[in-house]
Amino acid sequence: MFHKILIANRGEIALRILRACRELGIRTVLAHSKVDAHSLPVRLADEAICVGPDEARSSYLNIPSIISAAAITDSEAIHPGYGFLSESAAFAEICRACGIVFIGPSPEAIRLMGDKAQAREIARQTGVPIIPGSEGPLKEVDQALSLTDAIGFPVMLKAAAGGGGRGMRIVRDRDDLGRAFATCEAEAATAFGSSEVYLEKFLDQARHIEVQVLGDRAGTRIHLGERDCSVQRRYQKLLEEAPATAIAPETRVGLHQAGLAVAQAVNYTSAGTVEFLVDREGHFYFIEMNTRIQVEHPVTEMLTGIDLVREQILIAAGEPLGLTQEAVRLAGHAIECRINAEDPETFAPSPGRVTAWGPPGGPWVRVDSHLLAPYTIPSVYDSLIAKIIVHGRDRGEAIDRMRRALAETIVEGVKTTIPFHLRLLQDPVFLRGGFALPKLEVAL
Repeated sequence: MFHKILIANRGEIALRILRACRELGIRTVLAHSKVDAHSLPVRLADEAICVGPDEARSSYLNIPSIISAAAITDSEAIHPGYGFLSESAAFAEICRACGIVFIGPSPEAIRLMGDKAQAREIARQTGVPIIPGSEGPLKEVDQALSLTDAIGFPVMLKAAAGGGGRGMRIVRDRDDLGRAFATCEAEAATAFGSSEVYLEKFLDQARHIEVQVLGDRAGTRIHLGERDCSVQRRYQKLLEEAPATAIAPETRVGLHQAGLAVAQAVNYTSAGTVEFLVDREGHFYFIEMNTRIQVEHPVTEMLTGIDLVREQILIAAGEPLGLTQEAVRLAGHAIECRINAEDPETFAPSPGRVTAWGPPGGPWVRVDSHLLAPYTIPSVYDSLIAKIIVHGRDRGEAIDRMRRALAETIVEGVKTTIPFHLRLLQDPVFLRGGFALPKLEVAL
């Protein structure tokens, strides 16, 4: 087992990793930017080291600085959390070359799944359904026009190296295709360093469902059920729940089997998420695999009682997966609401000074947050400030519990999305298991 792990992240996920390490008896080093020097994760870590100024590219994305921090502090492994360097094959390779364990999958698996066009082809070869579209990146707009003649509109252009909703455009007719193609290429180049894009059929009003998988170095792979992440705005998830609602039992089984098949195809180790779209007829299609821990992983932990971050660490240390598929039990219903420092009406960022913070409590309520009071939310990072997760015996009880938890949450000094979530949890469409909600832009 590791004696010391460097956490190369910030906010609630850094605190989440720190807690898992502490329960395993592992010392922690928090690599932080200058602006995060007095954050809660830094205060609670055994050691802390500044890796750069406020901007992420100079700190949390600064590979030489992070590797140096690990070497200076005698850290045996690095946990990248989510975002930042978590899906960087180059970073994973550098860790390997430096004799530092990257807590995540192999660089090879990250690279295979990181190219979205290539990942589609791997899924197709594995026998997992994929959405009709290009077989690889498109070189020019004429290729896109020829393809749309075959599959029809609407279509979606996506950055081949993309993720997180960036570099994506829905195109509904030929007149818009050229402009969207150029815009998507430009966004892809800026966000991911590659202008390659691919095209696929756009499935209107499809559910976004993901399957959580775990794999160890001995080749054991299991799934921990699925999560429904259909409620989104501009491709950003707002609420996640499990199990997925309004899908047939045979669809659920098929999703689990397909998720495992994709993980097996790339010899996947660690925690990963295989994402699908499910259309109105119950047909599902692979869209991508996220080779990291997900923001919404607590939903699965609440259902299964399995600590996913702990499992990541144990797997990276060479331990066999201490679970069998038969031993996994999915009980009740869990919901997560992402609480962002944003205007609940416009979703405009609302950074600033938090003057009061009172998290909810009570039975079967979990809060993952790095908030303090007073605390100044930096404007240079993601606006996520807390995740509230609840568990109930069924979906109705989970919704009631989440309403209660949100209503008693206190955040003063900045605007948050709590009022939005309270409206969402009373919307009749959502209560029926739908997600195309009034006054809510849902994008898939």
